[in-house]
Amino acid sequence: MKNIKFIGGIYLSLVFAMNVISCKQKSTENVPVEILDNHTLSRKANTISNDSLKRQVYVPIYSDIYNQTRDTRTLLTATLSIRNTSLKDSLFVSKIDYYNTKGDLVRSYIDSPIYLTPMESIDYVIEQQDTSGGSGANFMIDWYSKRKLNPLFQAVMVGGLGAQAFSFTTEGIEIFE
Repeated sequence: MKNIKFIGGIYLSLVFAMNVISCKQKSTENVPVEILDNHTLSRKANTISNDSLKRQVYVPIYSDIYNQTRDTRTLLTATLSIRNTSLKDSLFVSKIDYYNTKGDLVRSYIDSPIYLTPMESIDYVIEQQDTSGGSGANFMIDWYSKRKLNPLFQAVMVGGLGAQAFSFTTEGIEIFE
C-alpha cells in the first residue's frame, strides 16, 4: 500500500511539473508572421455575370482580446470559414479582404473570383503571432451566385490563458449599401 501511495505521489509530481513547463509563454517578439495560403483554391471563376445575385458580408475577427486591463492582451488564432451550404449550386467569391481595427486594408486573399462547389468549404487562418488586425479586425467578403443561396460565413477564435484554453465564434452579417 505504501508503494502505491509513493508511486502515486511521484506521478502527481511529474504531472504538475509537466503542466508548469507547458504553460510557459513563448515570446512572440521579432517572430516573422507567415501568411498561410495552403487553403486557397486554384480554380478561378469566370467574371461576374449580369444575372448573378451579388452580396457582401462582414465577418468580425478578434486576433487579440483584452485580458484584465486595457494594457494586457491575449493573442488568438482566428479562422475564417466560408461554407457553401447548397447541395446543387456553386458559390462564387470575388473578394476576401482583411481589415484592421482602424479600418485599414491589411491584405487581400484573392485577386480574381473563385468558386466553391456544392457543400465545399474553405478557410483562412490568421495566426496567433499576427498582430496586424487587432481586437477589431474583420473580413469583407463579396460573393455571388446564379440562384438564391444561403452560405455560411463564420470565424472561430482560439486562445489560452495559462493552462486554460477557450474558443468562440462570430457570424458574418450581410451588408446593404
